[in-house]
Amino acid sequence: MEKDQIYQMLKDSLIELFEVPEGDITPEAKLDEDLDLDSIDVIDLVEKLQDVTGKKIEPEEFRSIRTVQDVADRIHDLLEKGKI
Repeated sequence: MEKDQIYQMLKDSLIELFEVPEGDITPEAKLDEDLDLDSIDVIDLVEKLQDVTGKKIEPEEFRSIRTVQDVADRIHDLLEKGKI
């Protein structure tokens, strides 16, 4: 899966799950400050990404994630390395 596909999947998930306005979702948007996601929301997002990718994602993989681009990059790295 290419980075742009991952980013679009992530964007779609944020809109669907949390009703984040599409215009608010940018690569630099901070999950907590800009998109108003809390830790429970991030867990829900991880579960959604697992459903979409069909792979197991460990929540620990997301502890240092701050921005939308961080999430997309991490998913891409894990898919490339075959860890998820």
